Amino acid sequence: MGDFSSCPFCSLSVPYGELERHANGHFEDEEAAKDMELARRIAIAPPSPPLAMTNQLEIDKLKEVICHKAAEVDATRCDGRTRSDVEDEIFHLVSLQTISSFYKVEDGLMALLKRCLELEAEQSTCILCSYIDHFQSTKSEDVGWGCGWRNIQMLSSHLLMERQEAKEGLFGGSGFVPDIVSLQRWLEIAWRRGFDEVGSEHFNHKIYGSSSWIGAAECAALFRSFGLRARIVDFGPKNLESLFLSVPGSRIDSQSVRAREKGNAVQIHGPMDRYLAKRKQISPEVCSSIGHTGCSYIQHDQVSDSSNEDLGISSARSSKGQEVITDWVWRYFSDKSFINNRFGCVSISRKTPLYFQHDGHSRTIVGIQVIHQPKGMQKCNLLVLDPGHSTATLERSLKRNAGWQKLIKRGIHTLKKPQYQLCYIDPGIARGEELEKLKTLYSAYVEI
Repeated sequence: MGDFSSCPFCSLSVPYGELERHANGHFEDEEAAKDMELARRIAIAPPSPPLAMTNQLEIDKLKEVICHKAAEVDATRCDGRTRSDVEDEIFHLVSLQTISSFYKVEDGLMALLKRCLELEAEQSTCILCSYIDHFQSTKSEDVGWGCGWRNIQMLSSHLLMERQEAKEGLFGGSGFVPDIVSLQRWLEIAWRRGFDEVGSEHFNHKIYGSSSWIGAAECAALFRSFGLRARIVDFGPKNLESLFLSVPGSRIDSQSVRAREKGNAVQIHGPMDRYLAKRKQISPEVCSSIGHTGCSYIQHDQVSDSSNEDLGISSARSSKGQEVITDWVWRYFSDKSFINNRFGCVSISRKTPLYFQHDGHSRTIVGIQVIHQPKGMQKCNLLVLDPGHSTATLERSLKRNAGWQKLIKRGIHTLKKPQYQLCYIDPGIARGEELEKLKTLYSAYVEI
């Protein structure tokens, strides 16, 4: 057995070759350091028969569970790889993936936001998702390209906290949000198992270690690979209905628009100019969950507004332009069957946050506010978390109740892009034939 040395910080006896890495771990995120230290202690444990037997049994059990899950969700292979290859890759990734470091808001970000909304002087009705951690882009890691991954991390933090079935399946049942490079590995595995073949081809089947921009399609493919029912909704003008924004930075130029108006086929070129595969008629179950019937947009006067009345919102007769987006978001969060609690003007919904994509950037919608104005007028604000903002700045502004509005509130007048895309996750876990269908991405189209 090799030489052991005592750690100067915790006095733990560790192999001499592990001392530097162990000591550096004391300066990492505390929670991550604890998990990593536990893994190292298991790895270097003395070979006493009872302990070795226990560890081996636990390892075998974990591998059996992981392989069983892989077999459940992996009926086909798009690239000829054998099933054992992918199972081994999943097993090793579960063991090697790293917890993403992030700034933990002491009192909870949603709790602080709820308090600030309740203190506002204007009469309003607000709905917030129940929980989320904010993940910000950092200069040393992903500024300029990582917003999509950060939004996936935000959605993951909600799912791990609020949905037990998701916690058991996400990231091999690890129970934590992985860092970006680990998420890139998970996406590559999803592609190898046949999820979003179009997207996989766009990235040449490789994304690990790259700074490539991703969009709502990659978000959906990643979550779907764990059996989660991730859905995509596109918002855009009628004349661009066949074009689907999938990656930040994609462009539709005036020449393409004119060609579309003339009825000509439009060829979109360039590394960021990607759109989804052709759509198909969506099942009534999916349509009802996203505010569609027969895949045409439901206006307020077409549905029962009992839940809206309970929340103090009068029904609008129609929506136009970018108002369609805020109307859809309101309909999404105000689903009465998902409202947990009401605190004055603020209600808490169990709905997942929304991955919010547009040309050049993506953010996360965590709720919506409707301000009641004179003469029955209403003003809507999307409540948005931006990966480009500092979490510490968000926390400070919310605690002081000063300046947070500029960071979080986004009114209709800010929605200036021609196309938007949302990704959300319905409850439950898909298996069998349903899971196979999730491998092909389709989106519901809503005209604005």
